Amino acid sequence: MTRIFLFAGQGAQRVGMGRTEFERYPELEREASDLLGYSLRTLCLEDPDGLLGNTRYTQPAMYVVNALAYRMKLEESAPPDLALGHSLGEYNALEAAGAFTFAEGLKLVDARAAAMARITGGGMSAVVGLEETLIRFLLLRAGFDTIDLANLNTPQQTVLAGPLDDLAEFGTILEDAGARMAKKLAVSGPFHSRYMTPAAEELAPVLRATAFGRLRFPVISNHTAQPHHQNGIAELLIRQIDHPVRWAESIGPLTERDDAQFVEIGGTTLTSMVRQIRKVKVAA
Repeated sequence: MTRIFLFAGQGAQRVGMGRTEFERYPELEREASDLLGYSLRTLCLEDPDGLLGNTRYTQPAMYVVNALAYRMKLEESAPPDLALGHSLGEYNALEAAGAFTFAEGLKLVDARAAAMARITGGGMSAVVGLEETLIRFLLLRAGFDTIDLANLNTPQQTVLAGPLDDLAEFGTILEDAGARMAKKLAVSGPFHSRYMTPAAEELAPVLRATAFGRLRFPVISNHTAQPHHQNGIAELLIRQIDHPVRWAESIGPLTERDDAQFVEIGGTTLTSMVRQIRKVKVAA
């Protein structure tokens, strides 16, 4: 059996998350809170100031809860044979594989969150029911050169990024073309698009200065949909910020393994995506 761990990213956060994990690993929770300068327990369990949905706070919170949930999973089962994470979740997959320590990874995620949170003025929309090729054709025909494909999640689910007005106008075109949904997402910026290049450039020196440990098992890169090479981790994490997450392409070949067992850490959405991708593969 090939055990494949999937780590959830931003969007899976919810008030109340981490309660069991914080009780199980209080030392790591305190270490994370001390490093960040605020109480993760209060943020995740109560969110009194409404910050959990703010990118600046969401990413560190998700990273910590995912990392602790992974440790809980290891108490009851063997480590994975392979791992991948969606966007922020890629950092958890790399931490699990030994690319950096818990604290080192949190510092990287905190720097990533700060850089990405500084990019405002745009947003993202989820499109369901249209294939990538048709969306690209509609963008070209309608002349929307301001919109990028940001998350290629499944053959029928794509996330777009760009100026809010353009996303809203293009959403009508998508629905007229048969999309079951073209919905604005509750995010603060146009992630995984050209608009994130300043954030990628800001984080680049930090990532390039990181001494990555040798990976104990393969981790699939969001940017290439291929396993990370030991000497190229920093560059792929830099490109991940302003390039699309190629999730369907990453998962597709794995679903063809008869012995593949997918285990999601931090949510349920990625497991649903696996089912959708498998369904398309079977139908083909």
